Amino acid sequence: MKFAPKSFKDKNGEEFVLRNAEADDAADLLKYLRETASQTPYLVSEPEEITLTEEQEKEYIQKLNDSERDLMLVAYAGGRHIGNCSLRGSERLRYRHRGRVGIALYEEFCGRGIGKIMLEAVLGVAAQTGYEQAELEVVAGNERAIALYEKLGFKIYGTLPDNMKYKDGTYADSHWMMKKLNR
Repeated sequence: MKFAPKSFKDKNGEEFVLRNAEADDAADLLKYLRETASQTPYLVSEPEEITLTEEQEKEYIQKLNDSERDLMLVAYAGGRHIGNCSLRGSERLRYRHRGRVGIALYEEFCGRGIGKIMLEAVLGVAAQTGYEQAELEVVAGNERAIALYEKLGFKIYGTLPDNMKYKDGTYADSHWMMKKLNR
């Protein structure tokens, strides 16, 4: 799905651009996936699990850009990739009203209002595209993210116990959160 690039300012007054991911972003996105996976226990992959090639990532980006319902937005500040936010739907008729939202930022850019702006943009597109609800899964210990999601109107509708198992053998619960759109 196409998204017109937009400029925003974070809480520090620094400008960043939010736009569609493009094929030229593939290397940045793969680096980002590996680095953010190593920075936080809140993402679903370990860094070594990110095995996509640059060509595969380019194909994935093109598939999203050609889609009428799926979207990946990237945020860039000073020419540097700082995070991304996505919206994915299902082709199943009974699930077409549901859009899955995902977001992550490099740790140094968290807490600056960028995630909120990114999510508001994706939720706006979701509503305009006809999704009736936005859904996400969040690690129960990720209090900063949960607070943001709740501020944007998401509610916790269930908890998945021991949803993730880490390399050290410990587990983390996750919450399933949802926000009604256009109601």
